[in-house]
Amino acid sequence: MPYKIAITTGTDYAPASVITDAGMEVVRGPFSTTAEYIDTIKDCDGALISVWPLTDREVLEACPKLKVVSRMGVGVDSIDMDAATELGVLACNTPGVNTTEVADHAVGLLLTLLRKIPETAAAVKRGAWTDDKPLMGQYQVSVQRVAGHTAGIIGFGNIGRAFATRIRGFGPARIIAYDPYVPQTAADLYGVQLVGLDELLDESDFITVHTPHTKETHHIINADTLGKMKHSAILINCSRGQTVDGVALHAALRDRVIASAGIDVTEVEPVDPEDPLLSLDNIIITPHLAGWSPTFVSESGRRQAENVVRVLSGERPHGLANPEVIKTIAVMRASGNAGRWEGVPDFSTALDV
Repeated sequence: MPYKIAITTGTDYAPASVITDAGMEVVRGPFSTTAEYIDTIKDCDGALISVWPLTDREVLEACPKLKVVSRMGVGVDSIDMDAATELGVLACNTPGVNTTEVADHAVGLLLTLLRKIPETAAAVKRGAWTDDKPLMGQYQVSVQRVAGHTAGIIGFGNIGRAFATRIRGFGPARIIAYDPYVPQTAADLYGVQLVGLDELLDESDFITVHTPHTKETHHIINADTLGKMKHSAILINCSRGQTVDGVALHAALRDRVIASAGIDVTEVEPVDPEDPLLSLDNIIITPHLAGWSPTFVSESGRRQAENVVRVLSGERPHGLANPEVIKTIAVMRASGNAGRWEGVPDFSTALDV
């Protein structure tokens, strides 16, 4: 019997033809609740998943045939990674496919705030260029440039490096970064100096966050770290909403502990219309748009589907977020009870783990 692959994204981002051309069967179904989600994928070998419903332990334990789940983009925060690894289920993603978009968006937010583009454009439309010379004068002396300032990057992976490449063209005095998992030799290639977090907070004029959401990075931007920033600092976040404490950010912006912020992600999405952050005039919030473009949708959707096909064909996926699962599967195979992996080609030799 052919492998059964569930497409649960509710969209056509991931082309079904990638799966059917490989001789595998596509199944779909309602999945607005966890029970419906389980019913859709319980007999499947693989699944193309999205942010919701969560692919948590309850779901994974209810699907004994499931071998691989695949998400678009880099994030896998909707998957219970511990449960997936324990049960021998690969959690795949498509890293690098929207690095360009996110880095562009982060630079765009920074320039928008520095050059006061929304408020000055709105002022022109309401006639203030002609009728409010004092306001125009205020804008002229308050807009800023990147050149001569220090840019700080928290998280120096692919997107952090892409941001550094872009911002360097604007002539900052320094580009510094905090990432305990990256050696200085790697940062040297981008003209970036690695520093401790406190030094970055203290010295940066602009700070951009490009980390995954983990226990280590949860609320890495909080009341304490915001208090260590310059009062003139600008904060940009295009990573995950949970890396920034929204309550603390509101207080810091309200009380002018920092100057302004541009964020593409919030702790709860979509952002609540009553969220106090929306009442502030020194923050720009975009609707988790940073990673998106037609190119991203096409390329990431294809790679998302290819991940499942590749794994079940004994080939290397584009991205594997829980490489520890390879050991789990090896133990399952060695025990003589391969379980969900019975009869599936051994792909482990194709992986660098």
